[in-house]
Amino acid sequence: MRETIEFAAYRVGAALFGALPEPVARTMGEWLGWLTSFVSRQKLGLVRRNLARVVGSELATVRRTRRVFASYGRYWAEVFWVRASRRDEILANSEILGAEHITDAVAAGQGIVLALPHMGNWEAAGPAAASLGAPVLAVAESLRNRRIVDWFIDIRSQLGIDVILTGGERRTSGALLDRLKRGGTIALLADRDLAGTGIEVEFFGEGTTVPAGPAALADRTGAALIPVGCYFKQGRGHRFDVRDPIAIPEIADKTERIATVAQSLVLILEELIRAAPEQWHLFQPNWPSDRIQLEEMGS
Repeated sequence: MRETIEFAAYRVGAALFGALPEPVARTMGEWLGWLTSFVSRQKLGLVRRNLARVVGSELATVRRTRRVFASYGRYWAEVFWVRASRRDEILANSEILGAEHITDAVAAGQGIVLALPHMGNWEAAGPAAASLGAPVLAVAESLRNRRIVDWFIDIRSQLGIDVILTGGERRTSGALLDRLKRGGTIALLADRDLAGTGIEVEFFGEGTTVPAGPAALADRTGAALIPVGCYFKQGRGHRFDVRDPIAIPEIADKTERIATVAQSLVLILEELIRAAPEQWHLFQPNWPSDRIQLEEMGS
């Protein structure tokens, strides 16, 4: 019953926002996200700590933190609003900086790993990449509610994104490797280590782990590892900041080599996040100190 109710809520959201003009849907999403910050005190505190790592504690005001919630509300409004028929509209209002880094790799027949932080609407990067000749394969979390998972897959399909679900590490990595070896493109969110088993890095001055996938896959296949920032424009549309591919260093030890690449990637992710910190949608503990503090609050 619970899963049916959850799925119905998603469908109602899609029907409501999908029927609205884009400016109305966007504004409503921002307001709903902003209001959510008033009933999610623990999340507000966590997001404020994340924001403080980027801008400094003195600038990470509660008011500024609430704007992160508003931005995340816009993300969900756009997810609900999207339709296959609106892909051209999304692209018409998108700006891609550094597109040549992707088109050059495509022309060379090289596989591409797009590494993204949880910025803006990262789903919109799918049609943007496809417009450059690099349709993407992305990894999606296999949730307990299969109907919601299928709904997400359908949404991403409408945006031109192929999806592989987590649930079997060998199967997932095999699909990603096959795509890269055939000169295809994959997109991986690279700023949050869900399993806590990734590579140790220094991220905004504090030790944590990030997913090993982007660095390890690029190292194994010779694919171009390209960091990308996704941003909301002030009004309608998106801006994508495509950075130079990260070079794989000539280090004999594989573990050290991948760790070096991961740290180089994190430094660029920091730059991308600093460009619009209120659009960084990180609502989970991402550093060991976060988890310790939450445990202390719960004890």
